[in-house]
Amino acid sequence: MKAMQVISLTLLSVLAVSAEVLRFGRCPKPAVQADFNSSMYIGKWYEIMKLPTFFQKGECGTATYSAKSPGVIGVLNSELLADGSTNSILGSAKVKDPAEPAKLEVSFNASPPGPYWVLSTDYEGHSLVYGCRDYGIFRMEFSWILSREPTIPEETVEELHGILSSIGVDVSKMVPTNQDEAFCNAMSQ
Repeated sequence: MKAMQVISLTLLSVLAVSAEVLRFGRCPKPAVQADFNSSMYIGKWYEIMKLPTFFQKGECGTATYSAKSPGVIGVLNSELLADGSTNSILGSAKVKDPAEPAKLEVSFNASPPGPYWVLSTDYEGHSLVYGCRDYGIFRMEFSWILSREPTIPEETVEELHGILSSIGVDVSKMVPTNQDEAFCNAMSQ
């Protein structure tokens, strides 16, 4: 038991240092997008803001979703790294329960699946994604504000922040993603 506590504390220390959003308490169970339609969700989305993660270090982030099979969405995430190179990763998102199609589990390569819950989307302008994992008495939160365009109206950001705040997410921890056209042009070269 003592060894397990040391391992747990070590894991939590590593996660806390890696810029993750680690908080006390269990994950909330927020409402998700009603009647989620994955066929309307596919296509390219620009990352506008996110809670910091260890696996995303670049700017100009995009997520491109494609239909693979019923209940499965292909995922291509791309970002521009500080050295000017492009980092991309392929994965898939699967509906966990057909009764709640907005609750997906996303996995990349051999990684275990993680929650990808669409809390809000209008399919044409914005998407608010939330994920959370419980680690004992702690939880690790992930969240992204996505847009079909490289920018999004501030009123929409405020509305989406309100949704996150209502479930206890500290939106002051969210960081903007640089989507400046001139800066991000290197991704298309």
